[in-house]
Amino acid sequence: MIRALFPHPILAAGVFATSVLLSGAFNPPSIALAALLAVLAPQVMRALDLQRVRVRAPLAILQLAGLVAVDVLRSNWAVATIILAGRKRERTSGFIHVPLDLKDRYALAVLAVILTATPGTLWVEYDSASGRLLLHVLDLVDEEAWVHLIKDRYERRLREIFE
Repeated sequence: MIRALFPHPILAAGVFATSVLLSGAFNPPSIALAALLAVLAPQVMRALDLQRVRVRAPLAILQLAGLVAVDVLRSNWAVATIILAGRKRERTSGFIHVPLDLKDRYALAVLAVILTATPGTLWVEYDSASGRLLLHVLDLVDEEAWVHLIKDRYERRLREIFE
């Protein structure tokens, strides 16, 4: 009975807490609305028929998060330098193809978020048939260095976590 009402209990709890906090009022109507949303939102997710996520190496998540944080800070600095330098420094932006071995859709989604959230890079397209990622890089100096960075720094850890 509980599992039928709350197929995704963490989502239900998150929706409830978010709704109560966003309403800013701890009165019965706000709590009732939050409870209703907490019951309905997981039902929508059930309709999507999502696969369960299997995390194989939870500690690797912390390691990956640390690397991403460092890379985002480093990229922010690099992009700020490019913008502030203006035309003084030549830069070459471009597209590169990165062959990926990742097959897990959640791992691919996390990689897309990482690359798009990192200033100076943008996930453009992924061809699932060939496993090739098209990536735009703001300051493309060495294409092989980018391929190496993505495969060794991110993909390897994502495979460890998800596959």
